[in-house]
Amino acid sequence: MVIEASRQTGFGHRIRLGMVGGGQGAFIGGVHRIAARLDDRYELVAGALSSEPARAKASARELGLAEDRAYGSYEEMAKAEAERPDGIEAVSIVTPNHMHAPVARAFLKAGIHVICDKPLTTTLAEARDLVALVRESGRLFIVTHNYTGYPLVRQARALVASGALGTLRLVQVEYAQDWLTEKTEATGQKQAAWRTDPKQAGAGGALGDIGTHAYNLASFVTGLKLKELCAELTSFVEGRALDDDVQILLRFEGGAKGALWASQVAPGNENGLKLRVYGSKGGLEWAQENPNQLWFTPFGEPKRLLTRGGAGALSEAARVTRIPSGHPEGYLEGFATIYSEAADAIIAARGGAKPDPAVTYPTVEDGLAGMAFIEAAVASSRAGGRWTSL
Repeated sequence: MVIEASRQTGFGHRIRLGMVGGGQGAFIGGVHRIAARLDDRYELVAGALSSEPARAKASARELGLAEDRAYGSYEEMAKAEAERPDGIEAVSIVTPNHMHAPVARAFLKAGIHVICDKPLTTTLAEARDLVALVRESGRLFIVTHNYTGYPLVRQARALVASGALGTLRLVQVEYAQDWLTEKTEATGQKQAAWRTDPKQAGAGGALGDIGTHAYNLASFVTGLKLKELCAELTSFVEGRALDDDVQILLRFEGGAKGALWASQVAPGNENGLKLRVYGSKGGLEWAQENPNQLWFTPFGEPKRLLTRGGAGALSEAARVTRIPSGHPEGYLEGFATIYSEAADAIIAARGGAKPDPAVTYPTVEDGLAGMAFIEAAVASSRAGGRWTSL
């Protein structure tokens, strides 16, 4: 099934979007720009694309931004855009982690909606302050946990919510990569350098970078609330300041148990995000590297292979499916789904309304939950793996 016409063409005027970060040499900024344009819902019109003013201006020129909307700092951008009659309606924050909170605060105070990369902040206290500001501002705040945008992740969530798995018992989630197996940060590689620096990344290395994705995916699909955890964080690469491997036992409210493994030092793994959920009536298995397939097994019956857009697709998956079954759809489209869901909410907010109840995206509260997870895991590991409540 092809996604609704409104998502293909947009409706109303395109949302005027700004971006902070994501300039020359950045990876994730380009991903966000593609995602924002994929369903034709946004127009990038302003940016403070680097903390270095000269690079920010050069990056803006490469993207074709008007000279008077190519800003040298996010503070300048928030103030100027808030004063323009055609100012941005939303800002996309794609900076290193330590800048998420200050940038978000500036734009929320300027009355501008925020779309922010994860994790929400670098500390739980900062995250709580940001949640309070979002509520006070009345602005929308979207966290780009992009894996929640995949059609079959939506299908898995709907199956769990329908009771098809019965009472949930076991949740196993992992996210394995190998790109930091050596001390890549010592080579000057920009992405490795800031992700392994506590001043920029926060208290979690692999934990904050990919562990939060794994935790969010498990929470999104199951709807379970984590009660306590037991964590061991390890820095296998000598001299590395933050963890590069995370192993955590999970206890959820209601009695379900689980485990989370996140590693960036597992040779042979590129982007191995996998989720398995088991209940009293059946189980689910999904892997990000093969995102168009979901295994569903009712207990005592043969395994069933559900495909994106194929037979048995639920409405929750169909509404975020763009192309016919059999055609690959994945990472960029997952990001685009979050942007399009955000667009529905922003357009509704133009008229003081709320979007259709089907619209789903990670909120600032989801970001707060991720920070509580990081803080509890770090505390548990430092205490020798003590069970720690969230």
